Amino acid sequence: MISGAHVILFTPAAEATREFLRDSLGLSSVDAGEGWLIFALPPDEVAVHPAADASQELYLMCEDLSATMARLTTAGATFGPVREQRWGRIALMTMPGGAQLSLYQPSHPRPST
Repeated sequence: MISGAHVILFTPAAEATREFLRDSLGLSSVDAGEGWLIFALPPDEVAVHPAADASQELYLMCEDLSATMARLTTAGATFGPVREQRWGRIALMTMPGGAQLSLYQPSHPRPST
């Protein structure tokens, strides 16, 4: 049985990214030793889409994309344009330190946890 997921962000500015995850996204963490923080993520989901080539993507989800982008912009994040999709609204977020994740407001049904 799968018990969770572990995501790794690679960046030349690890401390700035850790601070952003902790202070701006409000993610709780534990110190795995010598300052290596492991952050908790909220409940997640996995979807499988047909494609010519196999790949994977990671999105952070929110309830209100515009409000979340405004709050995170004041914390130092920058965003690409908002794209309207049939399944939700999405924007690429660049965090302090340069690591990027997509931020997404789903409009599809969500499984209960």
